[in-house]
Amino acid sequence: MLILTRKVGESIAIGDNIQIYVVDIKGSQVKIGIDAPCDIKVHREEVYLKIQEENVLASRVVKDDLASVEDLVKIGKNKT
Repeated sequence: MLILTRKVGESIAIGDNIQIYVVDIKGSQVKIGIDAPCDIKVHREEVYLKIQEENVLASRVVKDDLASVEDLVKIGKNKT
């Protein structure tokens, strides 16, 4: 992990096309601005973790649905 010290108005560059700006500091809270291309998704960590959780749940539903379809196909083949 890289740890940097920045002041209000200073920034951090990530690669060629992502900039993180320190916009404001009030007590223990830091307000940052992120300038990144539209194809780069930027989320707060708690939002990102929720998205990942929802993706796992959705993939389970798809697997369950596929298993149900496979069962129906097997039943249909046995009837013929």
